[in-house]
Amino acid sequence: MTTSNAATGDVDPAVREELTRLRDSIDNIDAAVVHMLAERFKCTQQVGRLKAEHRLPPADPGREARQIARLRALAENAKLDPAFAEKFLNFIIAEVIRHHERIADDSTGGVTPSANRTTTSAAGE
Repeated sequence: MTTSNAATGDVDPAVREELTRLRDSIDNIDAAVVHMLAERFKCTQQVGRLKAEHRLPPADPGREARQIARLRALAENAKLDPAFAEKFLNFIIAEVIRHHERIADDSTGGVTPSANRTTTSAAGE
């Protein structure tokens, strides 16, 4: 498969077909990722409510560190850049903690539980 002049839009039909096939796969994967994230956040919302009910802190740094190490190992096994995987998980964890803080504020009238309190539930989960 070769291209003649991509700048003019004159692309070999076989290349265009392969490009379309690959992009369709990417679109399907993106949809799956969004649905998986939605399911994950449903679970973390339940964790946030449980933490708020029991006045546990929104963050759990120990759990977060274990999750990051776990995800880095999974990324390495999957041939994905572990640094990218860590950045991605850190982004998700920050959003989860923000949700947990909001849930705690809503349930306690604006008084977020102390971050010094010991917890068995997870911020990243």
